[in-house]
Amino acid sequence: MSRFFATGSDSESEESSSADEITPKAAGTTLRQQALLLSDDEEDTKRVVRSAKDKRFEELTNLIKTIRNAIKIRGISKCLEEFEQLCRAFVKSKTIVDKEGVPKFYIRLLADLEDYLNQLWEDKEGKKKMNKNNAKALSTLRQKIRKYNRDFETEIASYKENPEQSADEEEEKDDIGSGSSESDDDDDDDITAKSFMKKKPQEEEKKAPEASKFLKGAADEESESDDDEDSEDWASDSVGSDSESEDNDGTAASLAVVFLKKDVGEKASDRKKDDRRRRHKKKERIEEEAEEEGEAEEGGWEKVKGGVPLVKEKPKMFAKGTEINTGVVVKKLSEILQARGKKGTDRAAQIELLHALAGIAAENNLGEGILVKIKFNIIASLYDYNPNLAAFMKADMWKKCLDCIDELLDILFNNNNIFIGENIAEDSENLAISDQPFRVRGCILTLVERMDEEFTKIMQNTDPHSQEYVDNLKDEGRVCGIIDRLLQYLETKGSTEEVCRVYLRRIMHTYYKFDYKAHRRSLGLQGETKSEQDQEESEGDDSAIIMDRLCKFIYAKDRTDRIRTCAILCHIYHHALHSRWYQARDLMLMSHLQDNIQHADPPVQILYNRTMVQLGICAFRQGMIKDAHNALLDIQSSGRAKELLGQGLLMRNMQERNAEQEKIEKRRQVPFHMHINLELLECVYLVSAMLLEIPYMAAHEFDARRRMISKQFHHQLRVGERQPLLGPPESMREHVVAASKAMKMGDWRTCHSFIINEKMNSKVWDLFPEAKCVREMLVRKIQEESLRTYLFTYSSVYDSISMETLSEMFELELPTVHSIISKMIINEELMASLDQPTQTVVMHRTEPTSLQNMALQLAEKLGGLVENNERVFDLKQGVYGGYFNRDQKGGYQQKQGYQRGDQKGGYQQKQNYQRGGYRNQNQSSY
Repeated sequence: MSRFFATGSDSESEESSSADEITPKAAGTTLRQQALLLSDDEEDTKRVVRSAKDKRFEELTNLIKTIRNAIKIRGISKCLEEFEQLCRAFVKSKTIVDKEGVPKFYIRLLADLEDYLNQLWEDKEGKKKMNKNNAKALSTLRQKIRKYNRDFETEIASYKENPEQSADEEEEKDDIGSGSSESDDDDDDDITAKSFMKKKPQEEEKKAPEASKFLKGAADEESESDDDEDSEDWASDSVGSDSESEDNDGTAASLAVVFLKKDVGEKASDRKKDDRRRRHKKKERIEEEAEEEGEAEEGGWEKVKGGVPLVKEKPKMFAKGTEINTGVVVKKLSEILQARGKKGTDRAAQIELLHALAGIAAENNLGEGILVKIKFNIIASLYDYNPNLAAFMKADMWKKCLDCIDELLDILFNNNNIFIGENIAEDSENLAISDQPFRVRGCILTLVERMDEEFTKIMQNTDPHSQEYVDNLKDEGRVCGIIDRLLQYLETKGSTEEVCRVYLRRIMHTYYKFDYKAHRRSLGLQGETKSEQDQEESEGDDSAIIMDRLCKFIYAKDRTDRIRTCAILCHIYHHALHSRWYQARDLMLMSHLQDNIQHADPPVQILYNRTMVQLGICAFRQGMIKDAHNALLDIQSSGRAKELLGQGLLMRNMQERNAEQEKIEKRRQVPFHMHINLELLECVYLVSAMLLEIPYMAAHEFDARRRMISKQFHHQLRVGERQPLLGPPESMREHVVAASKAMKMGDWRTCHSFIINEKMNSKVWDLFPEAKCVREMLVRKIQEESLRTYLFTYSSVYDSISMETLSEMFELELPTVHSIISKMIINEELMASLDQPTQTVVMHRTEPTSLQNMALQLAEKLGGLVENNERVFDLKQGVYGGYFNRDQKGGYQQKQGYQRGDQKGGYQQKQNYQRGGYRNQNQSSY
């Protein structure tokens, strides 16, 4: 007999037995009892009296249910909405919470939700797969829950210490309390912080215990013991219903028995304890299975799971018995490439398929043409693995890419009968083996350029202070090797434009590197001995010869301005780096790049800024202080040298630069190993400004119209003067400021000790290739400029001074002192004459004293004040004349000639109070 008929017969027999048990009663009693029953039922359905605690807690539990359901389906945005509602509901129930305490189920949810969000946050791969709304909601909700949980730290800590005990306490409270919210709370609290698993729907069992006989089991079908316990529960419910039916046949006094369930609550609590015990056993069983699996992996055994085995087979490329030829392989290749770029395409699987296809083509000896075409597509697929432009290639993909390009170049070098090019149409390709040479559509230069860009991206996105950066930088040798091989190939088979492009790539990997081999060779020619290892390393061309050959080819053959501009800038940079100042300066002046560089694209402008900075540092090393200052002035005066050199971004408002622009600018950054030391750059600029500014300030101390050579240097001086406490200098800037103050007093030894010491050597001067020569040059420049400053400052004190005395004071040779003083007299900076027989400098006393200088300044200011007063007075008096004579040219003011411009230089020049005029008058009289 079928199961359906069996269940039907059982129900019929039960109905018949229950019908037999009913005994006839008096009509009046039954009607009265039915009336009482009906009235009670109506009252129950119409009005249910619940306490405020039950209402608030039921609202909280319903919201908690919704949050847990959202967690199951990973709906973080829904979770955020419900959490905000839950917080508002908890605030409403604050009065009850203050009396009763924070409910355990609420604490459990907060702890579980925080753990769940932390797991999601740590899962980097899962975060990438999230949509925008969920990702944004995740960060927002994580911040909110962390902030919110600070108020419940002690409760959450106690819950996390013993989650089982807290669950028992909560269930005992629920058993004592009302039965309406009992099932909901327990169902919600079964979810632990580690796993949010589906729960058994127990509400249906409690609402309809009799109907559950005809439904198929419970949600858990894990073991027979669970089914037996569930059947026992159903039996107890049916007994309860039978007892109620018997009580209904009794008198009206026993009606309370129908509505009260005394035994059911006790049985429900026992059942919950059994459930907890069962869950604990299940957890232990899972842990044992996990341990067994670990042992099996160590011992070589594998546990077989039930069900149909899932055998992962590789997709078959061709059907069995298919004749594999060039046409079939090309058709299969086009099928694979059709899925490229489509949504849902597994890029890794596509790369594997292409590798498998290349292996099949090699096995069947289909020729090198089809193999080259497949290799082109493999490299393109590796580049497409990251669809985002800002993302960089992973290490394994990068190694595969380099290997594939090497293999492709091997094939091209070994087979001279392969012609590749972008101008070859797909219809005119010749991939099959024949007498004709192979013709393949593709451009190897484009692939190598993209590889070079990917290398730059990898270096940009790696922490420069980690070992990983050093490991990645080792790949540059391999990248340069590939570019050199491509350069050899294109020199024989490439066009002029392609050769220029690959030459520029080679130049970009050479221009910023200091050639230590050439440097050692130059030192060896000066008489230093070299070891055998040095001699081996010195073999080969200097980088200067390579750069000269590559750049001159581009100058002659290139037709695009951009490649030629980049080559010129790199050539200048390389000359400046190796202290070839005159070649670098002449090339910069002849190119006239400074006239139209503002029209170039940002990467070229960054390269121009780097070249100018390197040119300035080269001039400083050669002792050309003024040229160094002029070259560095534009970069340093802007205050954003870091950004102009492409070495980092400055913090700005979102109005000045949005997120998209910030991403673009990050892609333009120069890798860390190509950076120019910004502290060295600033020190060179400030020292150059000091050597120029301090003598100028001493010469024009009382000149009101004195111009500023370097604003940044004056700013550092003002910062130093504002300091309330002057201690020993610590930073590089403080050292320069202290040296400037010493030079202003003519004390060159103190100035020298502040500029050249152990701290400054380690920070700045030792970074130069020829540090000893730079330090010697600095000492000489400090001595010369200190001498000039001394003469400017104290010339009014002396009638005459011996040059031998000056030579001893500043430790300079006598011809050098003679040369400096002669230049100052010729340039009319010093009013003096040289007495050759006595080797003295005779002062002419033409310089005004400090009192005279102050009187001259006062006269100039009074003259300006008088002139302004006259102008204001004339404007007031000339209103009528201007009104009546407005048709005439210029009105009253121009007619009368009261403007300052008509007075040929104004009051000051008429009176000839200028300092230069005063000097010239006296000089002529002298």
